[in-house]
Amino acid sequence: MKICIHCGTKQIGGSCVELESDGKRLLIDIGIPLDAELAETPLPAVSGLESYDPDLLGIAISHAHLDHYGLAAKIQQDVPVLISDGALRILDAARLFFPDTVQFGKTIEVQHKKPIALGPFDITPYLMDHSAYDAYGFLIEADGKRVFYTGDFRGHGRKGKLLESLIQHPPGEIDVLLMEGSTIGRTGHDNVYPSENDLEQRFIEHFNAAKGLTLVWTSGQNIDRLVTIYRACRQAGKKFIVDLYTANILKAIGNPCLPQPGWKDFKIYVPKFQRIIIKKRGLFDFARSFSFCRVYPEKLPEMAESSVMLFRPSMARELSKDGILGKGSLIYSLWSGYLKEDRYTWLHVWLKDNGLALNHCHTSGHAPVIDLQRLAKALGPQQIVPIHSFEPRQYENLFDRVVMKKDGERWTV
Repeated sequence: MKICIHCGTKQIGGSCVELESDGKRLLIDIGIPLDAELAETPLPAVSGLESYDPDLLGIAISHAHLDHYGLAAKIQQDVPVLISDGALRILDAARLFFPDTVQFGKTIEVQHKKPIALGPFDITPYLMDHSAYDAYGFLIEADGKRVFYTGDFRGHGRKGKLLESLIQHPPGEIDVLLMEGSTIGRTGHDNVYPSENDLEQRFIEHFNAAKGLTLVWTSGQNIDRLVTIYRACRQAGKKFIVDLYTANILKAIGNPCLPQPGWKDFKIYVPKFQRIIIKKRGLFDFARSFSFCRVYPEKLPEMAESSVMLFRPSMARELSKDGILGKGSLIYSLWSGYLKEDRYTWLHVWLKDNGLALNHCHTSGHAPVIDLQRLAKALGPQQIVPIHSFEPRQYENLFDRVVMKKDGERWTV
């Protein structure tokens, strides 16, 4: 078996790995680098992406984050895409509001530990704990060799037991471990991160102390975080108000254990930009299907103190009127680095002008170094190849049997 990492040996995002056996090829992920735009990013030099090539058997997508699937928007539709049902449902639901969201031609569903035979490749998906819903790592076997690709993972989310199970019952005889290292160089070696349960308690404290409307800025696709916030709302006696996009995502996933329209104290607010989309695309029947739990702008002032609202920066102007934000606060539940970017300078002014306190309540979607080391030790690979990290050189100080590769370098396992 041969491997080529087309992108990802020295950066976070843009992951794309090609495996070859008996003249047939398999890709794992096909993402956009974090600092790039789709229009500006060329497809990797892989035959079969732009025009049909029977030797390209498929593309396995680990999870629904753009840095792992984004370039799939440019591929020809005959390439089979291996993807989880949850990830596919999220992308399909997102397309209602964002029509440019990728749509695959042929798909093969991946499920936890259910092997998929694809030409000379045997692919076993492993469900991983990550901030993306229904995320997977992959064990790929061919030519008597075994490669494990972790994808993005952690052990402190709501599915943390998955990492513990993998560590306790790892697949054996791994020749190459392609392991993400997003947190390497960002925190100390022995750091641990707050769990979603830890965050839940912090949210409860913030909600109980609130004297006005509490805004929470987080991703509408971070399902673990939405569960955390809803659980905290229930314990603090607050209503949880989400936008129509987020409500549709939660409903479309089809998991009855997730908070969604119809659950107690789960409400929907349709911000102006979503009302415009509904009007432009004629989505009136769709919008009416959520009317039983909808909150209208004129009702927000009287509900403010008893509610928590999911926030998007595009909602700032419309919320700055009619006394909605009086004594309110904003809880920021994303990576802190975004707030330092020039594009959000206006937000700090807006917070000050509206007298809103800013609190940070977040945890990483990636494993700290100590958990990376635990997984590497459990898998015991012959080689560890860095991927999805800005600090690949630090791997040699943290793990045994590290082999450095360059983007575009092809080697034989």
